[in-house]
Amino acid sequence: MSEYKIFTDSTADMPNSMAQEFDITVVPTEFIIGGNSYLDFPDARELHPRAFYKQLRNGEMPTTAVINPERFREYFEPVLKEGKDILHIVFSSGLTTTMQNSMIAAEELKETYPDNKIVIVDSRSASLGKTLLVYNAAKMKRDGASIEEAAEWVEKTRDYVCGWFTVDDLNHLRRGGRVTVTAAMVGGVLSIKPVMHISLEGKLEPTEKVRGRKTAIETIISKIGELGKDIEEQTVFVAHGDCEEDAEYMVEEIKKRYHPKEVIINYVGPVIGTHAGPGSLAVFFIGTEK
Repeated sequence: MSEYKIFTDSTADMPNSMAQEFDITVVPTEFIIGGNSYLDFPDARELHPRAFYKQLRNGEMPTTAVINPERFREYFEPVLKEGKDILHIVFSSGLTTTMQNSMIAAEELKETYPDNKIVIVDSRSASLGKTLLVYNAAKMKRDGASIEEAAEWVEKTRDYVCGWFTVDDLNHLRRGGRVTVTAAMVGGVLSIKPVMHISLEGKLEPTEKVRGRKTAIETIISKIGELGKDIEEQTVFVAHGDCEEDAEYMVEEIKKRYHPKEVIINYVGPVIGTHAGPGSLAVFFIGTEK
């Protein structure tokens, strides 16, 4: 069986400790805030999410740039030179052109390295929903699974990865074109909080509007009970946009109500955070349906 390495990109919001433990390469995405450009690494070496969200709260308006084929080539080629294959689990094609750019890089590299496999799988997810897939694929790899077996598992499981979230301020979604100006204004006045999920196509899909943040958080937690499959055997993921107290509350409630094997918590990184804003909160798990 050929040796292979697992790749993803920084929109996975993967904890740095996980990337290191499983030798996962995370290709960084560029974001711009306060007139400065940064790369989003798992170890937050250029700008910590806490500092990023502080700037957002102070009125800075960040932007992001899609990873171009050149950066993917830069990260892929050294691994191919070592004679290894690549399994790249990529940001949802329903939200960005990142997958397309990684495929362009892969096609170009295959001309030079025709004997190497570059397998690219659309996660149809984002943030820790994508990390859920990468994490389990990495555990399969560690246990001896081939690149084909790990890729097949991701392709089969992605349609059952439930990602439910809310945001504290609709204006960030408005800037990204996810909600209308009127909806954002009315939501702010009435304290309306959207409950959204990631659809089968990997797109953001509003499902409910509830009054108040507490209700939104309770609605998200309840989705685990409604949709979760064998939660006691799962690792559940919680992501937050610099609202640790709410995230810790969610973690404790999930443990108390559903008894998962493990709960992993991390920041919503700057790239996803550009569109979700401070106070965003999400839970990811495998369910009976997406």
